[in-house]
Amino acid sequence: MSKVKSTPKKGNQISHRLREARNGYIFIMIWIIGFALFTFIPLIQTLTYSVNAVQVTTNGVVLTFVNWANYQRALFTDPTFIQLLISYFVETLVSVPIVLIFSMIIALMLNLKFKFKGLFRTIFFLPVVITSGPVIAELTSQGATKVAGLTDSAAMMSFVATLPRYLQTPVQYLMSSFILILWFSGVQILIYLSSLQKIDHSIYEAASIDGASAWESFWKITLPAMHTTTLINAFYTVVTLSHFSESKLINYVYSQTYNVLGGIGFASAMSFIYLVALLIVLGIISFLLSYRGKKQY
Repeated sequence: MSKVKSTPKKGNQISHRLREARNGYIFIMIWIIGFALFTFIPLIQTLTYSVNAVQVTTNGVVLTFVNWANYQRALFTDPTFIQLLISYFVETLVSVPIVLIFSMIIALMLNLKFKFKGLFRTIFFLPVVITSGPVIAELTSQGATKVAGLTDSAAMMSFVATLPRYLQTPVQYLMSSFILILWFSGVQILIYLSSLQKIDHSIYEAASIDGASAWESFWKITLPAMHTTTLINAFYTVVTLSHFSESKLINYVYSQTYNVLGGIGFASAMSFIYLVALLIVLGIISFLLSYRGKKQY
């Protein structure tokens, strides 16, 4: 006698899907609660402060609605904030390509077969583990983030002076913070390395049989395959640099929180302007990388 295969009932399928959905929501519920308590609610509270004059009294916090006065003051009557905001745009747009290129080169090298490869991976990731605000502040104060012998040389200073004004600031920032920029490359190297290891080696073998050189394989296979990874690394780099504890812009906003000439409302408005600037930078990088990716494909 032939056995009759039993098919699961529709009700059992629905209950199974419900259980899977419930388990999924339970799994992410901790993250949702944490995001609501420590990010979303403070964000709404900061937005409320930004359109009010905030006074902290013995009876509590007193809010006086001032509409967009804090934003207008930050954008039109505070030259220090505007200068720091422009410097943020310049420094971020200079730093991100350097970090991405350096991370990709090191990842390509670490993906090769050689002895003590695990040791070198640890060395390149070690700065991520030991980096902290006080460590970076001490290194910066001692000039350890500069390219030794290059920043203060007369030849380099005269070369910078001959550049157009819009290029002088990026070049000066690059020379004074080059080592600091490379310090932020540890996570990006690991992400690139994991992406490289997922590329099927048979593709390279087929390209080699067809006569493609290593350089052509990199441009036609490796680089397009890591386009999404590059976009993720770019976003991660921008966010990391933007919330760096030693950022002059962040420190200035923090200093205005309880300043007599500033206040919590004024500092909150500057914080939201800084958030918009961050989103603009992410949009620019996303557009440039997406456009480049379309051209490659």
